[in-house]
Amino acid sequence: MKDRYGVDVLATGWQGHGRRELPRVAASGELVVEVADDGFCGAVVGVSSGLVELEDRHGRRRMFPLGPGFLVEGSDVVLVAPSAAPVQSGPRRTASGSFATADARARTARASRILVEGRHDAELVERVWGDDLRAEGVVVEYLQGIDLLDAALAEEPPSRERRYGVLVDHLVPNSKESRIADAVSRGPHRAHVLIVGHPWIDVWQCVTPRAVGIERWPEVPRGIEFKVGVCRALGWPARDQADLARAWQRILASVKSYRDLEPAFLGRVEELIDFVTAPA
Repeated sequence: MKDRYGVDVLATGWQGHGRRELPRVAASGELVVEVADDGFCGAVVGVSSGLVELEDRHGRRRMFPLGPGFLVEGSDVVLVAPSAAPVQSGPRRTASGSFATADARARTARASRILVEGRHDAELVERVWGDDLRAEGVVVEYLQGIDLLDAALAEEPPSRERRYGVLVDHLVPNSKESRIADAVSRGPHRAHVLIVGHPWIDVWQCVTPRAVGIERWPEVPRGIEFKVGVCRALGWPARDQADLARAWQRILASVKSYRDLEPAFLGRVEELIDFVTAPA
């Protein structure tokens, strides 16, 4: 009988005797993989922050941690991030779909601003339109609530050279947001302020369910904070603010381009960019 310990009975390495080393496979855009645990099978559509995003043949997307637990053509593999992004040929497009200018530098910031209600709104706009905004010299600032719009306009009043484009969540008839918007549009700053909005309760819903890998956004009953209700309905942790922050990063990571956003949101942001960049 072969002595697997060799001469020294305390020698290291005997634990791995006979154990097969799994091949490491880069998660490239051409790869189709199966998740060993639940059988979900799809093509790799993105890799970000240690996660791989898969899209199945029905267009459903889900995200999984890189590492072991995947099958390629029926064989166990360890999925790893690609070593380098593939070199693109031809003109590069930004996430918003516009053509990127070679060696473009950020323009000096304009006096005009785009105001959004919260940090998540600002991060989503940056995710898709960041290159365009830097090229145009447009700064996005968040208000921490539409209730603070009047105070912001009073502190730094708009003018022909300093216009404000405002993006509002849940801008529907008879809502608090619509009443505030109507009051501003009738006030002294109306000529230099454009307020537009989308119909959803929160900017999370501006990301398409397909991009996030869910069938639809859950309906959250009144009395439950929206983000908490969404996380609970989707089976995501929602114990504290850190859990909600991780949920948002998961949603944000699923956005690769304008195609992952709802058209009603896309149109409103493009409208604001046109407004604040139009010649005075």
